[in-house]
Amino acid sequence: MAMVRESKISQVAGLKKILKRCRSLGRRQDDMDVPKGHFVVYVGENRSRFIVPISYLNHPEFQSLLHCAEEEFDFGYDIGLTIPCEEITFLSLTSTLR
Repeated sequence: MAMVRESKISQVAGLKKILKRCRSLGRRQDDMDVPKGHFVVYVGENRSRFIVPISYLNHPEFQSLLHCAEEEFDFGYDIGLTIPCEEITFLSLTSTLR
């Protein structure tokens, strides 16, 4: 039971770290259209821009994508949070999260 609680606590801490880094990217002119409670991700080779609700952070599938992004880019990529997967895969995944 304690292991499960520790796992959840570390998972929440990791998500807070991700959100903090997303916010620290700064607000560029093209980010002004992002509604409250959402954030921008860039996906695929062409780095297509998507606005996604923060609630996606609660889904293990989306968390998995974020962990891949952290491993590949360490959230230091200049244009913002970039998800390293094909656009069609991202669209398929997010369509199931709604």
